[in-house]
Amino acid sequence: MTTKLSAQTLDAISATASVPGYRRSDLTAGIVHFGVGNFHRAHQAVYLDDLFATGSDHDWALVGAGVREADEAMRQKLMEQDWLTTIVEQEADASSARVTGAMIDYLRPGDSAAVIDRLADPAIRIVSLTITEGGYYIDPASQTFDPTHPDIAYDAAQMDAPKTAFGLILAGLLRRRHFNIRPFTVMSCDNIPGNGHVTENAVVGLAHLVDPALADWVRANVAFPNGMVDRITPATSDREKTLLADNFSIEDNWPVFCESFKQWVLEDNFPAGRPALEKVGVQFVRDVAPYEHMKIRILNGGHATIAYPAALLDIHFVHDAMNNRLVWDFLAKVENDEIIPVVPPVPDTNLDDYFALCQRRFANPKIGDTTRRLALDGSNRQPKFIIPSALDRVTAGQSVTGLALVSALWCRYCYGTTDSGAVIEPNDPGWDRLTAQAKLAKDNPKAWLAMTDIYGDLARHPTFITAFSHALTTLWSIGTRATLQRYLADQL
Repeated sequence: MTTKLSAQTLDAISATASVPGYRRSDLTAGIVHFGVGNFHRAHQAVYLDDLFATGSDHDWALVGAGVREADEAMRQKLMEQDWLTTIVEQEADASSARVTGAMIDYLRPGDSAAVIDRLADPAIRIVSLTITEGGYYIDPASQTFDPTHPDIAYDAAQMDAPKTAFGLILAGLLRRRHFNIRPFTVMSCDNIPGNGHVTENAVVGLAHLVDPALADWVRANVAFPNGMVDRITPATSDREKTLLADNFSIEDNWPVFCESFKQWVLEDNFPAGRPALEKVGVQFVRDVAPYEHMKIRILNGGHATIAYPAALLDIHFVHDAMNNRLVWDFLAKVENDEIIPVVPPVPDTNLDDYFALCQRRFANPKIGDTTRRLALDGSNRQPKFIIPSALDRVTAGQSVTGLALVSALWCRYCYGTTDSGAVIEPNDPGWDRLTAQAKLAKDNPKAWLAMTDIYGDLARHPTFITAFSHALTTLWSIGTRATLQRYLADQL
């Protein structure tokens, strides 16, 4: 028999899961968060839940916000259970469940007036975001904000009722400026190099379209701290709901399963105040760049490295990919030969040990992470996770055989079938374009690199062009398995 999650059933649920160790009625809002997805609920919300359990900072509770139609579905499901979430932490030899209560409200997506009113509330001192790598209106080639995007142009002309997170944030800042209320801090929690700078450029870029003087005011008065976040958090499916019911007797509309490991490194730049998250393991540092560089290149780059060969070999789960010797060895060789050598030193961190930790995390059999999730949105992820390492290497005159093969595997994946002929369903916002280019590239590999908005300067570098073309030709000639074998034998 299962117990439906709600504030009224926490006593019953405490028999199988830990529950909030504080009175949620004592909480008041201090943070508005855009993008209430699985990662946010497994990461930022968990850290705040831990902090509230110490008896501290109960004026920093979360209020959710969203801008997509899908956000309303999440809002409805969480509202039915009083904004509570069940988090299941899974390792190979143990699993545990906890209910978190750091969120106390969720604003209705599309109700821009209500969102702006809440953003103008002096109690809100931080606005945070997990809107995915693709949500920042970044031009892939230049990696800079694209002010010409139709969504941004709309918001610039409709600041009374904007539709994007950045439009709402700017409208909230405008209201606060009008009433002489101190600006909130804007904190990105997405996997983007220099995520604070990227967020600042988006808000300032939009502000410049509205009024250049407003853009100057934002630059001078609003803080955008950089941060590095990490926790492997798969999508929720019926599988996870069933596991939760079977193992912990809890019925949750949208539980979150994740690994036990989590990490958060933040630049300590919060002039409007912040919760004392250092009490619960958050690292506050002067410069986040070394940590995020390490994570994005080694961990996220590692995910991109295994995603496409595993998918082409019809491997569904990530842990099964890591149990495949070819995939394991391919990841190790690309990382050790080409990625790790171009990652700058990180304070108090051994990069080889960090990669070994990543390997163990990828191989966790309990997580149920899928190669399809890792392969999602390559057009946004490759320019952040793979292409920068390749560009660093060719600029230094170094080999890119492995990284070019990673890119060729992505191209082969976007063709739309695995090596066995199974159909790959669309897995990128630009899937139709990618598929068309991949079909052209089958006979002319350079057609793939013609997407200079993705590859930038790398697309014009002879070393990469040669390595990529050879790798893709080989993949089509002998298949993924034999190509990996040839690469591992230094014969590619």
